[in-house]
Amino acid sequence: MSPSTRKSKSSSESDRLKKIEARLDRIEAYLKLRPTDHAEEESIPSLFPENMSETMDTLEFRIGQYWFAKAGIIVLALGIVFLMTFPYQGWPSYFPSLIGYILVAGILALSHFWRGTLAFISRYLLGGGLILLYFATLRLHFFSDHPTLANNALFLALLILVVIVSLFIAVKRKSVYLSSLILTLGYVTAVVSENSIILFLILTLLSVAAVYLKLNFKWEGIFIYAIILTYFFHLIWFINNPFLGNRIQLVSSPGINTYFILLYAIIFAQGNLLRNKDIPENNFVIISTFLNSFGAYGLYLLITVTKFSSHLVFSHLLASIVFLSLSIVFWMKEKSKFSTFFFAILGYSALSVAIIAHFKLPNYFIWLCWQSLLVITTALWFRSKIIVLANFVIFVIIFLAYVMISIHVGLVSISFGLVALLSARIMNWQRHRLELKTELMRNAYLVMAFVAIPYALYHSLPGRYVSLSWVGVAVFYYFLSLILKNKKYRWMALFTLLLSILYIFVIGIIKLEPVYRIVSFIVLGIVLIIISISYTKIKAKRETDQTNSGSGEK
Repeated sequence: MSPSTRKSKSSSESDRLKKIEARLDRIEAYLKLRPTDHAEEESIPSLFPENMSETMDTLEFRIGQYWFAKAGIIVLALGIVFLMTFPYQGWPSYFPSLIGYILVAGILALSHFWRGTLAFISRYLLGGGLILLYFATLRLHFFSDHPTLANNALFLALLILVVIVSLFIAVKRKSVYLSSLILTLGYVTAVVSENSIILFLILTLLSVAAVYLKLNFKWEGIFIYAIILTYFFHLIWFINNPFLGNRIQLVSSPGINTYFILLYAIIFAQGNLLRNKDIPENNFVIISTFLNSFGAYGLYLLITVTKFSSHLVFSHLLASIVFLSLSIVFWMKEKSKFSTFFFAILGYSALSVAIIAHFKLPNYFIWLCWQSLLVITTALWFRSKIIVLANFVIFVIIFLAYVMISIHVGLVSISFGLVALLSARIMNWQRHRLELKTELMRNAYLVMAFVAIPYALYHSLPGRYVSLSWVGVAVFYYFLSLILKNKKYRWMALFTLLLSILYIFVIGIIKLEPVYRIVSFIVLGIVLIIISISYTKIKAKRETDQTNSGSGEK
C-alpha cells in the first residue's frame, strides 16, 4: 500500500471517530448525562474509613475520660470497703465506720464541687459515696466481734434510713443506674435483717418502689430487675439465708410467708395494669408479667408442697383466686393476650393442685375433668385459642391416666363423656369468640364423648345391661340432633348403635343369660326399625321438598 493511500485511510478513520464522538455527545446531551472525564483515575475503595484517625482519637479520649473514671471510682470504692472491713485490733469498734463517714463526706463534697465542671465524674463520685455510706453503716454491726450497734432494731432502722435517703437522691437525679444500685442495697438490707417479718416487709416496700419508678419514669429494666431480686431473696430466706453463714435447710416459720409471695405478685401486676394506655403489651410487659407470674407461683408451689403440705387445699385455692382474678382484670381492662394467658394458666394449675390435694386417687381425675369445663368456659371468654387447645390436650391426658390407673371404674366416670359433650356445645355456642375456621376442636370433644360414655357404662354396669344402656345413649343422641338440629349427633347415634349391634352379636350371644339376651335383641331390633322408618320419612320429605322447589323455579 502506498504512503498516500495509508494517509487517506487514516484520515477517513479519524473523521469516522470524530463523527462517533459527536453523536455520543448529542446522545449524552439529550439524556442529560454528565460527561465522563476519561483522564480521571478509577478510585479504589479503602478498607478503612476516611476518618479512621479521628475515630481512633475519639475512642482514645472516651476510654481515657469516661471509662477510666468509672474504673477508678469502682477501684477506689472497693479499696475503701476493704479498708472498713479490715479487723482493727486494739482500736475502738466505731473507728472503721468513722473513717468511712469521713471519706464519704469528702467524696460527696468533691461530687458537689465538680458538678458543673466535671459532671460525669461528679455523678460517679455521688454513686460511690452513697455506696460507701451504706457500707460504713453496715460496719457498725458486722465484721467485728464487738459491734458498735449491738441493738439489731436500731441498726436496721439506721440502715433503712440510709437506703431511703440514697434512693431519694438517686431518683431526684433521675439516674436509672444509681437507683438500681440503691435498690440492690435495699435487698441486701432485707437479707441482713435476720428477722423474717422485716425481710418480707422490706421486699414488699421495694416492690412498691419498683412499680413507682416504672410508672413514673418508665424504667422497665429496674422493674424487671426488682421482680427477679424479690423472688430470689425470698428463696434465699427459704433456704435459711446462707449469705449470713447459716447452714442450708428449708425454713417453715413463719407460715404467712407464702401470703407475701401472692402480695408481691399483686403489687408487680399493678406496674403493668396501671401503665399508660398508649403503651401496648410490648416485649417488656410480656417479659415482666411472665417473670412475675411464674416466679411467684413457682416459689409458692415449692414452699407449700415441701413445708405446708397439710394446707395445700386452702393455700392453692387462694392462689387460684388471686391469679384468675388478675387474669380477669387484665382482660377486662385492656383485652390483654399474654398477661391474661399467663395468670389464667397458673390459676388453673393452682386449682388442679388443690383438687389433687383434697381428693384421693383416682377420684381427683373426675374433679379435674369437671375443672376442664371451667377452663374452656373462661378460655372462650378470654378468646384464647392457646388455652382451648392446651385444655383439650390436658383433658385427654387426664382421661387416659384415669383409664390406666383406675382399678374399679364407677358410673361417675361418665363425667368425662358429659364434660366432652358440654364442652363441644359451649364451643359451638361461642364459636364466634374464637373465630374458628374449622370444627376440628368441637369434633375432637365429640369423639371423646363417643369413646368415654360407652367405656364408662361398660365398666360400671353389669354385662346384661351394657347393650341396653348403649341403645339408650344412641336414642339420646338422636333426640339431641332433633332439638339442636345438628347432624353430628345423628352420626354419633349411628356409630353407637353399630357398637351395640357388634356387642350383642359378639358378647351377648355367648355370655348373656337367655332372658337378657332375648330382651336385648328385641329392644335393639325395635329401635333399629323405628330409626329406619324415621330415616325413610326424612328422606321422602327431602325428596318432596326438592320436587316442590324445582317446580316452583319453573
